[in-house]
Amino acid sequence: MVHQADVADVVVVGGGVIGGSIAYHLAKKGRRVLILEREKIGSGASGAAAGMLGAQSETHRADVLFDLARQSRAMFPQLAEELRELTGIDIGLVQKGLLKVALTPDQAADCRRMIAFQRQAGETAAWLTPAEANELEPNLTGRIEGAMRIPGDGQVSAPELTAAYVRAAVMLGAEAKENCGVRSLRLERGRVTGIVTDEGTISCGQAVIAAGVHGQRLLAQAGIETDVYPVKGECFSVVTEVPLVSHTLFTDGCYLVPKRGGRLLVGASMVERNDELTVSVEGLMGLMAKAAALVPRITAARWEKAWAGLRPQTRDGLPYLGAAPGCDGLFVAAGHYRNGVLLSPITGALIAEQMNGGQPAFAGWEFFAPERHGTARQPEGRGVHAGSDR
Repeated sequence: MVHQADVADVVVVGGGVIGGSIAYHLAKKGRRVLILEREKIGSGASGAAAGMLGAQSETHRADVLFDLARQSRAMFPQLAEELRELTGIDIGLVQKGLLKVALTPDQAADCRRMIAFQRQAGETAAWLTPAEANELEPNLTGRIEGAMRIPGDGQVSAPELTAAYVRAAVMLGAEAKENCGVRSLRLERGRVTGIVTDEGTISCGQAVIAAGVHGQRLLAQAGIETDVYPVKGECFSVVTEVPLVSHTLFTDGCYLVPKRGGRLLVGASMVERNDELTVSVEGLMGLMAKAAALVPRITAARWEKAWAGLRPQTRDGLPYLGAAPGCDGLFVAAGHYRNGVLLSPITGALIAEQMNGGQPAFAGWEFFAPERHGTARQPEGRGVHAGSDR
């Protein structure tokens, strides 16, 4: 139970992979951190994610997101060891690479352009003929134009990564409260001084909103206008005695991610501005058809389950990262869309550095500024409102 007198140095609103990473990096700096999650840790988009580390799989040009993604991907090997040593949790880091499969001549041409650009950018990527792709993945359909091989991209288990971040933070002195809805911010003279929850008020010197699609109401109370909207994604998984594929396979509208125990995760549909966590027959049928077109033998696999998640997207495709304008002590980390898992290490490190009084060591940080889509307006008084946001 939270009481009126409860105090935290920093409150992290949101117990997903982004909030967990921020809490972990803050705790490493010795900060007294409280994580608030309205449901269970990792129950939102982080629990639904496939865990792909696809820094290169969809990039056609140099931009700040590409740079951020590559730097974050490079952090995973050391992070995996840190988290395993501290918590005993294996985040399932697999670095066998990704195959972006071209099913049509247009897709093949697109892959070749991507390869040319990424080589110029200093990354490794290669074109595989159909025969070469089938040699790597014998169960891949022979009816392809070829594939782009990206050895640097990989995958992790998103639920384990989220759990490891939070457990590591707790072991370093943080506290995590589940099933604790946040009603509002407490604002006094242009700064955040507390978080009002369903169970009481928590005083704090700083707060960071890392609640995916659920944080906009809180930010609006501080006069911060953001446009984070849900993009619903449906997924399913199957199980086989012998793994069907060893690489992550990716093509337009579909990906297949092999997991431990013979599991194969297939995703994901895309329905913009839909916040229903239901699974539709239409969505699953579309995914099944695409998956069977890539790996025909998947039709003989044993069904496991289906689920849906809400990706937090922004109008320009860039997450909101950094200090909230016009409200001292308030920070934002939201809108990572399909890159939340991939960007979690660098997001946590850079936000924690900024919250600790430093400057983020990333060229182009200003492109992620929360105020980039407009000026902040006046906050709504003390910000005590009904409702619950994660």
